[in-house]
Amino acid sequence: MLKISIKDSQTRRLLVLEGKIIAPWTDELSKAACQDRRNHLAGRELVIDFREVTDISADGEEALYWLMVQGAKFRGGGVFIKQVLKQLAQRVRRNDSL
Repeated sequence: MLKISIKDSQTRRLLVLEGKIIAPWTDELSKAACQDRRNHLAGRELVIDFREVTDISADGEEALYWLMVQGAKFRGGGVFIKQVLKQLAQRVRRNDSL
């Protein structure tokens, strides 16, 4: 299960994630972030907090990759989460250089 909490400020929208980023909840994360970016950000940055994430599947990595490409910022998380984000950032840089 994945719980998504939204905390707004004048400069950013924070999505606090709790649980596992796995299918079918990856679709919900993508929809929430996509809808937020179009309708509610109004120039604010989108930040995703991983402090309470316990697992990320391959589907979850793809959802996070898409969010990274769209300009989302990430914070928190343990060693596993940080390694996943590092690999995704390298993938984004490789694809940007093509």
